[in-house]
Amino acid sequence: MPEILESLFGSKSRSRLLRFFVLNPGKEITMKELKVKMNMDGRRIRADINTLLRIEFISQTTRKGEKYFTLNETFPYYAELRNLFIKANTYPQCKELKRINDAGNVKLILVSGIFLNYDKSRIDILIVCDDMSRTKLAKAIEVIEIEVGKEVRYMAMTSDELVYRLDMMDRFLIEVLSSPHDIIVNKVPKLQNFILTLQK
Repeated sequence: MPEILESLFGSKSRSRLLRFFVLNPGKEITMKELKVKMNMDGRRIRADINTLLRIEFISQTTRKGEKYFTLNETFPYYAELRNLFIKANTYPQCKELKRINDAGNVKLILVSGIFLNYDKSRIDILIVCDDMSRTKLAKAIEVIEIEVGKEVRYMAMTSDELVYRLDMMDRFLIEVLSSPHDIIVNKVPKLQNFILTLQK
């Protein structure tokens, strides 16, 4: 799906900008911040920003010499674009989720929230991983955020921590497991039976 959007909207840069603004209405952002979030060439982003300003997809304000850009929520096709990008972000269309496997010995990857278009979820990804590299995990999340155009809320823990929290019937974890979700990886013994018990 991301490749289709890039073809529809002319470039990877413009596709990412459209997705970011559509999924973050009301958020003001500078050119410098966009370069970091998009992880792309500044000249390409600047050209696409000028195009989006010209068609009034975004608006610009200046404070203390700094330019801020934000979505124009009255743009005629805003609702349609929002539905399109939400659909593009749902699992399994989000290809970058597989990068989490690089973080260590992954036992569980559970997705909810933005990946299921479930606004009530308090989390987007639950990760259980032993021998975890926090640096590699942070990089994986960063790449996923670039793809989906939105901050990803995630929780990461070890197998021992998961077992302990389940034994304690941790309220937050029970809420996540009871809510709508998809499991991408599950190497945790008896977890599926535990989830089925919660859903009865």
